[in-house]
Amino acid sequence: MSPQLEDPQAEGSRLKSYLAVLKALPGAAFRRYKGLPLYGKVLFWLWILFEIALLTALIVITPSRVAQFLYDKAEKLAQLPLGWLVVGSLVALVSFPPLHGHTTLTTVCGFAWGLKGFLIAAPASLIGAGLTFCILRLFFHRRLRALSKSNENWTALEEVVGAKGLPLMILIRASPFPPWVYSNVLFASIGSVALWQFLVSTCFVFPKIFLQVFIGWKIAALSDGEQRNKMDTQTKVLNGLLIGTGIGFAILASWWVYTSVQNHIRKLPDFSPETDELAAEALEDTEETPFLTSNPDNV
Repeated sequence: MSPQLEDPQAEGSRLKSYLAVLKALPGAAFRRYKGLPLYGKVLFWLWILFEIALLTALIVITPSRVAQFLYDKAEKLAQLPLGWLVVGSLVALVSFPPLHGHTTLTTVCGFAWGLKGFLIAAPASLIGAGLTFCILRLFFHRRLRALSKSNENWTALEEVVGAKGLPLMILIRASPFPPWVYSNVLFASIGSVALWQFLVSTCFVFPKIFLQVFIGWKIAALSDGEQRNKMDTQTKVLNGLLIGTGIGFAILASWWVYTSVQNHIRKLPDFSPETDELAAEALEDTEETPFLTSNPDNV
């Protein structure tokens, strides 16, 4: 029996939907910027100025000197008796909202410790996520209940995740959106999610963490002048290709997982189309989780 080919019309419709999402991104970003309070807009422009200053410093100092400086500091960190504990604690810490930097720190694990950095990044991520889940559940239980009753998107997402359980949680957890810290908050906000389910689904993020550690390891090899001088051109090119391939694979895999999750939620057969759509929208707008928004009832 010949394999069933996908309908070209359906494939074209999917491509159009992807392009429509990309086209809508600038407008959505601008609307979110306009919705920020004054201090949020100030922080945004401070961040832009910081990035410009950082890029300018990189150009003036030269990338090779900056890379060598970072490599030397990473080597000193790796030689500290409790250096691994410091970085592991930071990985766990950035699992709490509103902190960010999980991907950067897991890459630092690879930069300083090579592939052994995975043994720091993975357990620290699991511990940080578990602590975030427990603390938010403990201190924000009333706020969670109040928001669930007042937000139809959240009610729909809770209904969908509660019915589908662990398999859907794993898909959402593996998706790049919501990002790490928002994903932790997301599951802590859904009352039907048990701690053991959350921890098991978090383990499915480990392949992505390993890839981040791997990229950090390869960047470190090209950052050290001594190692770089010992490499022939072919080895340098191979390392560069491995870094580029790793980053490209991470981006493509992340996009594929995210679109798959959205399509899956929007087509769940056991729920009405309205419920599926509301659940997908709640997943896109993770800033609306009960711990990141003000509660109208002040609970």
